[in-house]
Amino acid sequence: MKTLVLASTSPFRKSILAKLNLAFECAKPDIDETAGVNESPQALVERLAGEKARAVASQFPNALIIGSDQVAVCDGQILGKPHTFENGVKQLSQFSDKAVTFYTGLALYNSNTGQTESQVVPFTVHFNPLSQQNIENYLHAEQPYNCAGSFKSEGLGICLFKKLEGEDPNTLIGLPLIKLVAMLKAQGLDVLANQVKL
Repeated sequence: MKTLVLASTSPFRKSILAKLNLAFECAKPDIDETAGVNESPQALVERLAGEKARAVASQFPNALIIGSDQVAVCDGQILGKPHTFENGVKQLSQFSDKAVTFYTGLALYNSNTGQTESQVVPFTVHFNPLSQQNIENYLHAEQPYNCAGSFKSEGLGICLFKKLEGEDPNTLIGLPLIKLVAMLKAQGLDVLANQVKL
């Protein structure tokens, strides 16, 4: 079996990939994540996912390398990670009683053949009306400052939502597993055929 590599140091993506019960390594991609002029959110995350996967390829000459990138879009504006409490308040205030679409770019790079397969997977979150107190209480409790959109859907952030729309809940956390399993299979890695008996 080829080495499986996650081109990310995100603990969230790492925990999602671990659900597949396969051995994998993590490597930090060092790339410029600046959006291009007039680059759409979908084009941005697809490009960055591929660049992340290829950025670590020199360390892994015979590997399947996974890259992923995500942005939130609200009112036509691209929003990334808040990094601070103040920015978190701004983001969640903007999301109150609105639908926000998260675009996750997923790329699988075969470092042996040079082949890349990539897709963009959307996931829409419908937010409850949020008061200033709701927002501040949530941010103080969970401190999701390293998460696009200022929340953790797998935690207390679920209280912020009316409804979630998408084919795979893992997408919202940052790694679309259903699409990834299909991509791995196309590269000859059948996840269920490679399970270790416990």
